[in-house]
Amino acid sequence: MAVEAAVSQPHTESASPAATITSSNALAKVETNASALYDSIPMWRKCMIVFVTSWATLAACFSSTSLLSAGTEIAADLGGTKEAVSLSTGGVLLALGSSPLIWSPIAAIIGRRLTYNICLLFLFCFTIGAALAPNMRVFIAMRVLSGLQGCYFHVAGQTILAEYFPPIQRGTATGFFLAGTVLGPPLGPLVAGIMMTYSSWRSVLWLQVAMAGFAFVLALVFVPPSRVDKPGHFALNLKGMEAVRNFDPLPVFQQMKYRQIFFTHLSCGFLSWTQYSILASPRHILVERFGLISPLSSGLFYIAPATGFLVGTIVGGCYSDLTVRKFIKLRGERLPQDRLNSGMWSFFLVIPAASLIYGWSLQYCNICTAVKGGLALPIVTTFLAAAGLLAAFASLNTYCAEAIPKKRQEVITGKYLIQYTFSACASAGTVPLIDAIGIGPTATIGAVLCVLAGCLTFVTARHDVGGVENKEEKKFDSWLEPCKRIKLLPTNKVFPIA
Repeated sequence: MAVEAAVSQPHTESASPAATITSSNALAKVETNASALYDSIPMWRKCMIVFVTSWATLAACFSSTSLLSAGTEIAADLGGTKEAVSLSTGGVLLALGSSPLIWSPIAAIIGRRLTYNICLLFLFCFTIGAALAPNMRVFIAMRVLSGLQGCYFHVAGQTILAEYFPPIQRGTATGFFLAGTVLGPPLGPLVAGIMMTYSSWRSVLWLQVAMAGFAFVLALVFVPPSRVDKPGHFALNLKGMEAVRNFDPLPVFQQMKYRQIFFTHLSCGFLSWTQYSILASPRHILVERFGLISPLSSGLFYIAPATGFLVGTIVGGCYSDLTVRKFIKLRGERLPQDRLNSGMWSFFLVIPAASLIYGWSLQYCNICTAVKGGLALPIVTTFLAAAGLLAAFASLNTYCAEAIPKKRQEVITGKYLIQYTFSACASAGTVPLIDAIGIGPTATIGAVLCVLAGCLTFVTARHDVGGVENKEEKKFDSWLEPCKRIKLLPTNKVFPIA
């Protein structure tokens, strides 16, 4: 039971620094005892769990961007403006980021499996409401409410994978899981652009309804309950005031007092800005720079980032596991932050270079260059930027699930809260920013943020914060304490356990 508590725990109380800072010997003991739990179900069922959780995130993330290419058509149909449609997308992303603050406490009370299915049912119903909306106000309300479930699928999915996959397989499993998360945003406008060429924007929403319904059926069969959930369909894990206190969001923010957690969350936010600034601008750029006005043309442009996202998340997840194995051979033990070293080439080379070439090539292109093949360069660079982004995300996402096992849910919730806040700002602000300063400077902002994210991740991966005496723990726990030293390799102690 002690191992199960270490694997997943409702956030009803805060962990002290002494409880979260342990040596790698304790880490090895926990992992040895947990090996039986990792082997408790067959691999085929684990693969089905990965598919189902990934499909649920695909359905949620698909809805967050699917109407980016349909702003003009929706505004004309519902009597609003394109700006209102863009703001509704930003509202969906903000709702996505804040949804775990609502659903994670509910999951701690009524159980993860039941909460997961209720979220899918609500997504299904509110998407129907958006498809039937008679005016802009109802449309925006239904869209935002449909986003108020989505991010819980991210949190629950990563928590489930951390329970059922050992560390040397966890990065690969997370990479395949993130395929749904990362394919949703580019596939949304891609599929919408194709469908709107032959149908209306409402057909896109009906497709989302079908996706959510399919996810609900799969979840009923394959999504497992948490290991700490009480048996029975209607058994409550928490009751009375204990259940009410569980809605306190403070434990989510308390984890950010640790420098590693805060740096990781901020890195994910910076990457999300770059990701959604790329996704929000294609139709605006294609119309202005290349004279391509149909939804189909802008939709097909998203094939490049969609392919890049898929390649990046799978390759990045596998490479992070290889990096973990390399450090185990080098040192003889595993440290959670080892896998962060796998993303350095993306932070400092691939993403900045691709973003800068993408932005500044479009800054000086015109319609004539499109005839000469000028559109090929932004297509290639968006693919490279997308692949680099998700390769970096793969290591960061897995590290968040490993950083503090007893507070895994709170750490992942905080990550997505910050990540989708940056995503909402980028989605709503990219086009106005391009109009104000140009696509080149806008892309430069994204490149600079990626380099900053790389610096924060480098500090997290290389800085020794675990090898300290108990009397110094408080000083080193706080992210406010300046970094004292940078090392080329982690030492034989670690904060926190994984």
